[in-house]
Amino acid sequence: MFKRMAPSKRGKAKGDSAAPASIAPAAPAGIPACLRLLPTSSVAITVHAKPGSKVATITDFGDEALGVQIDAPARDGEANAALVDYISSVLGVKKRQVSIGSGSKSREKVVIVQDTNLQNVFDALNKVCKCQ
Repeated sequence: MFKRMAPSKRGKAKGDSAAPASIAPAAPAGIPACLRLLPTSSVAITVHAKPGSKVATITDFGDEALGVQIDAPARDGEANAALVDYISSVLGVKKRQVSIGSGSKSREKVVIVQDTNLQNVFDALNKVCKCQ
């Protein structure tokens, strides 16, 4: 007559879980943390943009961010467009594959590169980096 109910879940708060915090696979050894693999064969690059420079170049390549000098002023989206152009030319991909994921009005940005892999992005950036 009485239906037995499952015991209530005690002991675990809503945010606690045994699953790892990151679902993405760990980056191969030697690849800085500023490069992350995203689902659907995309790579996120954490960028510290330095607009208003004379030439576009990569200044540093570390775990925190990829430092990029941009040869465009930081107004009306000019620096963002120049950053997308520069990253696409360095990586050898089409401009439409590169976009600003977040931080469009900040120096700290996340640039998304579609249809590529982590190793290709790392190799291309490491090749042009004059900072090592």
